[in-house]
Amino acid sequence: MDKINQTSVSEFLLLGLSGYPKIEIIYFAFILAMYLVILIGNGVLIMASIFDSRLHTPMYFFLGNLSFLDICYTASSVPSTLVSLISKKRNISFSGCAVQMFFGFAMGSTECLLLGMMAFDRYVAICNPLRYPIIMSKVVYILMASVSWFSGGINSIVQTSLAMQLPFCGNNIINHFTCEILAVLKLACADISLNIITMVISNMVFLVLPLLVIFFSYMFILYTILRMNSATGRHKAFSTCSAHLTVVIIFYGTIFFMYAKPKSQDLIGQDKLQTSDKLISLFYGVVTPMLNPIIYSLRNKDVKAAVKYLLNRKPI
Repeated sequence: MDKINQTSVSEFLLLGLSGYPKIEIIYFAFILAMYLVILIGNGVLIMASIFDSRLHTPMYFFLGNLSFLDICYTASSVPSTLVSLISKKRNISFSGCAVQMFFGFAMGSTECLLLGMMAFDRYVAICNPLRYPIIMSKVVYILMASVSWFSGGINSIVQTSLAMQLPFCGNNIINHFTCEILAVLKLACADISLNIITMVISNMVFLVLPLLVIFFSYMFILYTILRMNSATGRHKAFSTCSAHLTVVIIFYGTIFFMYAKPKSQDLIGQDKLQTSDKLISLFYGVVTPMLNPIIYSLRNKDVKAAVKYLLNRKPI
């Protein structure tokens, strides 16, 4: 009888900041400016890593992948957010929501693995410099990046499929900027235990394991650096790691706050996300991809030199 009275949902309504109409135009301007920085900054990094032979190394190959990933992730969510802020068009189709959810989960999972791969690359470069060309050969680092992308895609397919197969009835209002998976799961009128279990497993594989790789890699790196006799060598080793470590702290700080905190009250009894949660989501979705190229450019002499070379090239 309950199923007879249920109404199938064909689209969702994204609230965003609809409760604060006076600041929506301010957020539109900020997000648009940050999105332009994301496209330009990450685009320049990708071009520099391709056209400057000095950057044809594993670290910059991973950095190019990270920049491309940030462009893909923001392209799946930011334009629709900008449209909703300026035109008040807040509805998104069921299939559109699924696509947005897929890209968000795929890019987030892949970025976690890429950051772990980059930490391992720094570990080998600093702790085993003589074996570095053998361990991190071109075949190896391309395979590492491919595994990251493939694993992130598979994880996203599983999570998105399980979420979109749930029945959605009655309430179709998502109190969020985008089709974030936890906000969507709260609208399901069915048991979501399987979704919660698979998300816990996903968190362990794509959040905790890469973080462990990063932690132990930097423990060995720190031990090796402290044993160096040359102050110049220590400074150079620290400088090569500082940009990556800064990105890791920002990325994991926001993503753990969003996804690894207890979700029982969010998924069962609470109907509205707090404004602070939305802003944390905005920080993760827009500010972090914007900061990545800035951090790597400001704290890396090779990248700065490559960007200058790229900008000073004379057109043929």
